[in-house]
Order: sequence, then structure tokens, then C-alpha cells
Amino acid sequence: MGNLEAILGYEGAVNAGDASLVAPDIIRMPFWTPEFCATVIRAAQAAGGFAHQADDPVPGYEISLAAIAPRLFEAVEQDIGMRMWPAIQQWWPLVDYHGLRDAFVIRYAMGEQEELRMHHDVAQVSASIKLNEDYDGALLEFPRQNFTNADVSVGDALVWPSLVTHPHASTQLTRGEKYSLTIWCELPMPMDGVRSY
Repeated sequence: MGNLEAILGYEGAVNAGDASLVAPDIIRMPFWTPEFCATVIRAAQAAGGFAHQADDPVPGYEISLAAIAPRLFEAVEQDIGMRMWPAIQQWWPLVDYHGLRDAFVIRYAMGEQEELRMHHDVAQVSASIKLNEDYDGALLEFPRQNFTNADVSVGDALVWPSLVTHPHASTQLTRGEKYSLTIWCELPMPMDGVRSY
């Protein structure tokens, strides 16, 4: 099966397994197979267009899954709602799924983007999936939780609350190219005329 068929059909993507709490309010769960991660990297490279977004306050060299293949974006959005969301509700029972704000592949390369400054995301829940491991440095780190993704396997997702409590950064890349998938889950929309306290 070719890369395009695998991407469009979400073939061989799912890596099943149990979610676990690995740090304060950081959940780890198997999400994609390593083979599918490699397919997504090849598809992102073939699509090209890795670039900074002009309005991004924390710019990275990235490309949206929707730009690679809208059907892939839709499959991921559905997979998160059906598989990831029930798993994370074990720890956060009051979160409701409102779809994806974005899901994008971000690339770190020497002489290009080598790190990402400390920040938090504007989303309800964020996730990061390590797509490869043939690089050094560029750890996803959460200083307040005293946690990094150093021991996270390719294809596993880390999931955390996006705002305020979980600032994170990517440390300096020292060798190779790093690819990861960043997922931002949409914030709930307030109902017209209803105040929230």
C-alpha cells in the first residue's frame, strides 16, 4: 500500500493501549503505530510548505494535517473524539469534546528551527505525538511538572490541559531532524447571553 492510500484511509494508524498518568495532569497513551508516524512524516515532506504562520506568537516550521490531506485531518479529529476523549475523561470527567482547533506536523532542523520558547497553548486540551526518534535534544519539557518526553515512544501521545498550568518548551536540537504532531482541541463556545462563573 502506498503512502497516499495509507494516509487517506487511516490504514495501519491506530496503536491501541491503555492511557496512564505520567506527571501532574499529563496523560500518556498509545495513539499511532511507528509505521504510520513514518508515513505521516513522508507525506508532510512531500506536501512541503513547512513555514511559520504570520499570526503565530510562538512560530514554528509546521504544516497542518488539513494541508497534507483533509481526510487525514478528519480521521484524526474523529479518532480523538472516539478514542482519546473517553480515555482522558477518566482524569478530567468534565471536559467535553468540541473538535480540533488544529493538528499540525512541526519540524525541527539544524540551521532552521532548533528550539521552541516557553509558552502555553490557546486550546482546551493539547497533545503531542513523537513521530520519530533519530535526533538528539529537542525534548518537549514541562518545567512545572518536572517532566520531559525523553522516554516517550514514537507514536505515543502526551495530553495535557492547554492553558495556564502547563507551560512547555522544546529544548535545543543538537543533531538530526525532529518531527512531532501537535494537536489543539477546540475550546467550548459560550452560549449567547449565558455568563460563566
